[in-house]
Amino acid sequence: MSGDWNTKYGTRRVRHDPPTLEEAIFAAIGITDDVEAQAEIASSLMGLPYEEVLAEVKKTARVSARTGTATRVIAGEQGAQRSVVVERRVVRRLVPAKRTGT
Repeated sequence: MSGDWNTKYGTRRVRHDPPTLEEAIFAAIGITDDVEAQAEIASSLMGLPYEEVLAEVKKTARVSARTGTATRVIAGEQGAQRSVVVERRVVRRLVPAKRTGT
């Protein structure tokens, strides 16, 4: 898909900034606690080989285990802070209770 298209107001462009590896790992950590699953999610977001991402995820896990912190601030190109929003959808299934006949 092209980043440019014509509208009645003129040509419009969309800026596409793919996530950095650090941002992809941060998002994956918010989704699951399993290291292998985090590497798989981050590699699919980035389009990088699984083994390369797995090594970085393990480094990140070691650093966070030593420091004990779970939050990270990601600085942009010019030092401005960027927000990474990860929404987790919880599926709740209701099981109907059995009725006893009286």
